[in-house]
This record gives sequence, C-alpha cells and structure tokens, in this order.
Amino acid sequence: MRSFLLLALLAAPPSVLAVEDDTGRAWQPGDHHVHSEWSVDWDRTTSPPTPIRGGDSPYTRSDNARQAAKFGLTWMVHTDHGGPGHSVVTRDHAWPALEQARRDVPALIQFNGAEFDVPAAEHASLIIAPTPRERDELVEIERRFGRSEPVDGVPRDDGQTMLDALAHMRALPAPPLVFVNHPSRTATGVGQWGEVEPAELRAWHDTAPRVLVGMEGAPGHQAIRSERGLYRNAAAPTFGGFDQMTAQVGGVWDTLLAEGRRFWITATSDSHVNLRDGGRDYDPGEYSKTYVWARHDADDILDGLRNGRMFAVTGDLVDRLDLKVHATGKHPRAATLGETLGVDAGDTVRIELRVHQPTQPNTHGDHPVLAQMEVIVGSPGDDGAPVMQTRRWTAKQWRRDGDWRVATWELPVPARGAFVRARGSNTGEAAPLADVPGEDPWQDLWFYSNPVFIDTAGTHAQRPAR
Repeated sequence: MRSFLLLALLAAPPSVLAVEDDTGRAWQPGDHHVHSEWSVDWDRTTSPPTPIRGGDSPYTRSDNARQAAKFGLTWMVHTDHGGPGHSVVTRDHAWPALEQARRDVPALIQFNGAEFDVPAAEHASLIIAPTPRERDELVEIERRFGRSEPVDGVPRDDGQTMLDALAHMRALPAPPLVFVNHPSRTATGVGQWGEVEPAELRAWHDTAPRVLVGMEGAPGHQAIRSERGLYRNAAAPTFGGFDQMTAQVGGVWDTLLAEGRRFWITATSDSHVNLRDGGRDYDPGEYSKTYVWARHDADDILDGLRNGRMFAVTGDLVDRLDLKVHATGKHPRAATLGETLGVDAGDTVRIELRVHQPTQPNTHGDHPVLAQMEVIVGSPGDDGAPVMQTRRWTAKQWRRDGDWRVATWELPVPARGAFVRARGSNTGEAAPLADVPGEDPWQDLWFYSNPVFIDTAGTHAQRPAR
C-alpha cells in the first residue's frame, strides 16, 4: 500500500510547508454544479448538429446567479454540459452569458466551468482558474478532450484521452480543478460499480493530484421524490442523500484516504429545472451547500477547494464547522481540514469537533435540530482495506459552548498514521439508511467534513493551533 508520506508529497503544493495566513478567511458557501440554458439540446437532422437553446434548463446564467445569491451563496461555478460541437456554444454564447451574469450579480464570485463529458466514464465538474485565458482554456479542453465533442470524427471515448486531458490541465500555468460528479449513479449495486470505478479514480488522481481533487459526496437532483439524486437503480441508491462511495464507513472514500490521497468531497445542486417549475431540482444553495474556508476572493476559494478546506451540508443543518486534531505534550499544535499533523506513532491526540447551527430557518422554513455527530478515524490496513474507528455523540453527550455543539475524543495514533473526518445528522440513524422512493429530503439532513491527516513519518510541518 502506498504510504501517507509519498502521496502527500505528490499531492501537496510547495506552500504546504509554510504557515498560512488565515486573515480575512470565513466560511464561504457555494455550489460547483449548475446548469443554464446553454446546456443545450441538439437538432441532429443537420450536419453538424445544431444547438437548441434551453434544451436542459430554461434559466439564464444571470437567473442562476440571482438565485444563488438569494439563497446565501458567495460563489458558484457555471457548468453547462456538452455535445457535438459544444465548445463553440461555450465560446460564442455561454462565455458572454457569464460576463453578463458577473455584471448583473457582482457580489457573487462566479467561476467559468463546464460539466465535462469524461472520456470512458460519465461526468465531472471542471472549474477554470480566473485568468485572462479562462474562456480559451475551457474551449480548448472541451474541444480537444470532451467525450461528446467529436465533430471532426476523431473518437474521444477512451481512458487514455482522459489521462491526456488531465496531463494537459496539469501543465497549464493556472491549473483548473476537476470534481467527479455523481460517481455511483450508474452503479449496479452496493459496491458494484458502473461507469466510474475506484481504479479510475486512482488513475486520474495519480495523473493530476492537484487537478482532479475529489468528487460529489452529495449529488444534486435532491428534490425528486422517486429516486433521490436520480440514482435510478434501487439496488444502488444514495444514503441520506450522499453517494455510497462517501456514505459507507470503510468504503471507497475511506480507502482512498487511507492510501494517503488528498481527495475531497462536496455537495451540489446539479440544478437544471427547479421543483417550483415542475422540475426535480433545487436552486443553487436552496438545499445543498459546500462551505469553503477562504477569503471572499476567487483565487482563495479555488485554493480552499484544491486543499480540502471545506465541508458539505444539506438543508442548512450546520453553517460553521471546526474539526481539529491536537497533538498533546510540551509543544501544542494542531491541524484542521485538509491539513496534516506530524506526530510519533503511539502518541495521544485530542480530536475536537465543533459545529454551529444556523439561527435562521432554512429555505423550507424549518429549524432542523442536530440529533447526532460522529467522528470517523481510518488508517491503512494490511490487506488494502482501511482499519476504521468511530465514535458517536448525541445531545446528551456533547457539550454546549454558546451556540456551538462540541465533542472531544482522545486516542492513540495508529502506527501507520491516520485520517480523521466527521459527519452528523438530524436523524437518529447511526449510519445513513438507503434512500427510498417518496422520502422527504428535508427530514434526512447530513453534514460531512473533509479529513484531517495524521502523519507518523515526522516530515510534515505542523500548523500552530488557531
């Protein structure tokens, strides 16, 4: 099994060894998967096919930006999907629409992006770094590597094309970000994969660990009651609205983390048509949010997404989260989301989870009550499967610190290092249950943090406790 140290060094930027300046940072809620009228349909009676505006969504990009701001988001990514020649739509229509949306809703940070048609797989959110070349970089990636783009007759639906795409993105002066969308939507069962397999996630991450950095933990399409998240196979549903790769303790996500991979999860709307208009979706920020610890600045938000300073939540169950792992002894130090704490094997660490519930009702008019929180610790095992430890708290067991709920846990560090993550819910379920047709998503809310890593190799710098 790969060591925590090797993969951490491959994935870490040079600045990871320097103490970061948190000045001005706060929790910035956002959404990286939103469709507009430029997710077009196609008239295939013409050659080449002609785009039909509004095919998959009736909303302008400005409409989506206004809704995102209305529901409290501070950042958003526009991610229209492709088709034969969609790079031309991106260049001639979607890009000007983004410029207009930025003028119409200037307080909202809006990233250029796309729902990338992944060769030999399904979809991913592509987030372009804000530079003078952000339009042309997206057009080139879509034109050269998109699975659905081959108007020139060159096939692009093979695994090598995706690796080539990631190598191209990795080499850009300001590399974009890629998050795999709804990874288990085509699964045939629990642990039985479809168009996205764990081996592919590893290959993509190996190729560009600072570009392809994670996946949707909670997919969009949460408003539909027949098959939550559009996970249509009843044998492979979501669990509490989260993809099985994320929701299963000791599952795919935990295995990747135990391998030392800096691989993060998010929550998105995948907004196409809102429930109020007869659709199956919520608006950006209406139900799902990804909170990034960053300044109100596009580059810092992108940095937070790249480095795992974020948590995912549905239904506004929580709006602030602090997960720290503290080294005990003569030299107090700590690490938080996305960071690494270096300690000696066998040392004791203190894990502290603090969450804050909003004082205002959510968009459904509810004040959801946090019922339980769980801290999850994983470490590399002998057979490739992670060794997992969990501890759960209810309202009778955690303590209150003003408006914060606080849980602490001291435990010895596993010899091979570990990762620590957390989740919680307004339900009493010790683990999220499989979602079934007809359930009310507002009664089944969860938050998931990204991990903190514990390294026993002794080579990582530790960040002073905040």
